[in-house]
Amino acid sequence: MNEQSSYVPEKIWKWERENGGRFAKINRPIAGSTHDKELPIGKHPMQLYSLGTPNGVKVTILLEELLALGIDGAEYDAWMITIGDGDQFGSGFIEANPNSKIPALMDHSSGTPVRVFESGAILLHLAEKFDAFLPKDPSGRAECLSWLFWQMGSTPYLGGGFGHFYNYAPFKIEYCIDRYAMEVKRQLDVLDRHLADNQYMCGADYTIADMAIWPWYGALVLNRVYGAAEFLDAGSYEHMNRWTDEIGQRAAVRRGRMVNKASGPLEEQLRERHDASDFESKTQDKIEAAGAS
Repeated sequence: MNEQSSYVPEKIWKWERENGGRFAKINRPIAGSTHDKELPIGKHPMQLYSLGTPNGVKVTILLEELLALGIDGAEYDAWMITIGDGDQFGSGFIEANPNSKIPALMDHSSGTPVRVFESGAILLHLAEKFDAFLPKDPSGRAECLSWLFWQMGSTPYLGGGFGHFYNYAPFKIEYCIDRYAMEVKRQLDVLDRHLADNQYMCGADYTIADMAIWPWYGALVLNRVYGAAEFLDAGSYEHMNRWTDEIGQRAAVRRGRMVNKASGPLEEQLRERHDASDFESKTQDKIEAAGAS
């Protein structure tokens, strides 16, 4: 019997600060702020406090898609919240999201600022506010919201489960990796079977359901998260790959992926976004980088 299988939980759990692998310094069993820090406020109606993780990318994709439709009210400032430094525990961020998770949105379009937290809630808030990317008929709306909440409920098994034990945990545990790999592959099969008969998650229309699912499961298929595409045989999900590639080619999606990004090639990182012209300098950086290579 190895050390892991012989573990017996204490009667009352105690917080071991050095346990938890890569995120041990920022994971904690209590809520609330650790320091005073007000959030900056830019000139646009929408103030986004986020990071270019899959959950953050959902929102920046939607904002860029809304702007591509010519909806000026969706103009936004995107401020980076560096979770590795504990920015999410600042007093200002806690006021925007008491759960200390990115993304958080402050909507200043009316007299009193409205806070919206949890990425699914932000997508729904913006889609309803601007009457876009959410079906109007009851049946289509129900389908869209079902897939939106499918993502919110399913992805913790991908990120906090599989991703943690496969990529971030301080040591490999076969039981945990097998357990979560099986569930992630089941989820990929759910998506693949559905997309065999549908262009997008809700049929022929591109919606917030696609924007919620793509940053997680599209990134997994493209090997952008956890380096696990081969391990999960992601290439075998034919319809998932078709859908992933189609959405990835959208200009607004490419822009949305850049916002608040802190990894990868520098020309693909737009750490803060305050104007549409901010992307122009990054385009020039990419052209120069390609020329240099």
